[in-house]
Formats: sequence, C-alpha cells, structure tokens
Amino acid sequence: MIIEMLTAAAGEAPKNSFGFWEAMEEGGPVAWSILAVMVIMSVGSFYILFTKFFEQQKVMNQYKGVRTNFWRANSLKEGATKLEKNSAWRQLVDDAVAAEEKHAKLNDSLEAHDWLHGSLARSEHSIQAKLNGGLPFLATVGATAPFVGLLGTVIGIYRALINIGVAGSASIDKVAGPVGEALIMTAIGLLVAVPAVFAYNWLQSRNRRITDMMSGFSTDLLANINSNGAIKPMTAASTKTAAKAAAGGRTVPGATPAAGTTTTAPKR
Repeated sequence: MIIEMLTAAAGEAPKNSFGFWEAMEEGGPVAWSILAVMVIMSVGSFYILFTKFFEQQKVMNQYKGVRTNFWRANSLKEGATKLEKNSAWRQLVDDAVAAEEKHAKLNDSLEAHDWLHGSLARSEHSIQAKLNGGLPFLATVGATAPFVGLLGTVIGIYRALINIGVAGSASIDKVAGPVGEALIMTAIGLLVAVPAVFAYNWLQSRNRRITDMMSGFSTDLLANINSNGAIKPMTAASTKTAAKAAAGGRTVPGATPAAGTTTTAPKR
C-alpha cells in the first residue's frame, strides 16, 4: 500500500520548467539574438587564440634554425637560402640585403647607417603588425562581452518587473523565468569575456618575446653589414668549439668569436 502511494506521488511530480532552454524561450528573439552575438564572440576568440598560437610557435621554432644554421654561411645572401621562404626571419634578411645594396649609393656614412637601421625597423614593424592581427578583436570581446550579457540581464529584470505589475504579486512562477534568463546572460557574458582577456594578455606577452628576438637579430644583421661580414654572433656550435680551443690553449679554424669578445691563449 505504501509502495503504491509513493509510486503514484512520483508519477504526479511536476516537471521542472525553469531550465536553460525554457529561460531562453521565455526571453524570446531578444534573448536568442544576444546569445548568438556572444557565441560568435566566443568562437572568434578561440579561433584567434589557436591560430595566433601556432603562428607564434612557428616563428619561435624558426629562430632556432637561425641561431644554428644562418650565421654559418659566408654571406647574408647565402644564409638567406637556409631559411624558410615567407618566414619572418627570411623577410628581415631579404630587407637587410636590399638595404645594403642601396645604401652604397649614399655618400654620408651616418646617413647610410640610418638608412640600414630604418629599413630593418620598417621590416620589424610590418612583421609585428602581422603578429598582432586579431588581438584587437580579443581586447574588444574582453571589454564588451560583460556589457552584452548585462544587456540581457537588464531586459530579463525588466520583463520580470512587468510580470509582477501585471499579476499584482511577486509569485515565483511570474519572475523565475525572466530572472533566470537575466542570470544566464550575465554568466555567459563572463564566460566569453574572461578567456578572451587571458588569451589577449598571453599572446601579447609572446609577441613581446618575438619582438625582442627580432630586435637582437636585426642588430646582428646591422653589425654584420657594417663590418663587411667580419662580425657574427656566437652560435651554439661555435661556442662549443671555442670552449674546447680555449681549454686546449689553441685556436680552432672556423671558430668565430662573439661580437665584442676576444680569445686569448692561457698563460704558461
């Protein structure tokens, strides 16, 4: 008898009509439009995050090849052939070679140096502009997504107040739908904004690292051009060779010391 009563009570339990989809249907076209805008923002943010991450990682991996292979070449033109085409580092080298060919026409040595420096700076800025592409969208999403969600919140609260005024009482069945819609919009706005802000700051920090790499590489290129190829940065292979030579007290052919450094034999 008790089991039958419990079974009957369970069968007559009311269904929950205050879920996510019910709240969105309660909001109507306005709620669905706001949700669609925030979905577009979220998808765009994650698309930019992954595409920029792979683009940055590719540039960083290519820099390892620059440090190990490029400076072993006898000239910049020869070294450029060892770099990947359409890469940021190949662009810097090509622009440096082009500037070197043109700066010989300048009579003033100071103007020639400024010409080379300016050409490399323009090349760096063009690469940085490409790497920063899409980041303004992340900043915009991070700044505006909470307010888009707040718009849905305001509309949901407004509808709840209208229902209270029409019914003449603040019963739960009159305000649960609009208030639930308002809270959902607030939560979605935050869920869209927070990842966008984190992605923007993280990608910006990685771009600054790449900028530092390019600045150092441009300085090495400028020094190499102004010294007619005499100055080259110390590579990993040449560092090991120089260390062995110093330990043995002799000079190994092909070991190029770093700029600004000298190699001396140990005293006997």
